Amino acid sequence: MTTQPPALLIAGHGTRDEAGAEAFRDFVKELGRRHPELPVAGGFIELSPPPLGEAVTELVERGVRRFAAVPLMLVSAGHAKGDIPAALAREKERHPGVTYTYGRPLGPHPALLRVLERRLDETLAGTPREDVTVLLVGRGSTDPDANAEVCKAARLLWEGRGYAGVETAFVSLAAPDVPSGLDRVARLGARRVVVLPYFLFTGILPDRVRRQTEEWAAAHPEVEVRSADVIGPEPELLDLVMERYAEAVAGDLRMNCDSCVYRIALPGFEDKVGLPQQPHFHPDDDGHGHHHHGGHSHSHAH
Repeated sequence: MTTQPPALLIAGHGTRDEAGAEAFRDFVKELGRRHPELPVAGGFIELSPPPLGEAVTELVERGVRRFAAVPLMLVSAGHAKGDIPAALAREKERHPGVTYTYGRPLGPHPALLRVLERRLDETLAGTPREDVTVLLVGRGSTDPDANAEVCKAARLLWEGRGYAGVETAFVSLAAPDVPSGLDRVARLGARRVVVLPYFLFTGILPDRVRRQTEEWAAAHPEVEVRSADVIGPEPELLDLVMERYAEAVAGDLRMNCDSCVYRIALPGFEDKVGLPQQPHFHPDDDGHGHHHHGGHSHSHAH
């Protein structure tokens, strides 16, 4: 008798952009096609159907009693650290007898760096790398650890690839924003810039990055500025999700807690240490303040 492996649950952020939501749903279906031995389902924390709870219910109705949840997110911000674990705990209460393990976000994995490099090559179309400065644009967060992970990705992308430089910017909630990031690289002497969105799929925020890039470029004709595409549902991304699944099943999580704002008192964020994590929902894709239950109010990581 062979033991059925744990199912795979993919947890997405959610977007009001239908194309972005459909890209996530297609990605989950492709994972299921590639791994017929596994029950696979996916859901969103907010904004898009299906909700994560519905995906868990779907697995339970298929006879699943054990699953591993993988957050389809590049950085470990509030959703990965708090919202998803809280939502999963709620689903465990709703479905007695179900057990789960929780994987870690995708992070600046070498496989994703290769995809980013490919997106840059597509955009450069033969322009020498040493003439080009890259501006890597992340989602942005009120969690300094999450923003630092974007900076880590930028540094890893720079190392050994021959670009003139790789700088960072954020499209919401963190500085520098896209225009300020472009101002910075121009002051550093860049005359050819590629703006590279650090996003998995298309959506409202990647569209905003492109629009702000185009507006800045129109006002600065002395700098050649190009926009690269998002990472997209590449084979490397599919393989990386399965790697995170295998880690979760084996219990080899290696989550970075050294600079977690909920565990460590970081300057300016001391009030977040020890906060209970509860699921909540955002009314919009943009940065804003909102309230947690229990009276605590703050702007939250995206």
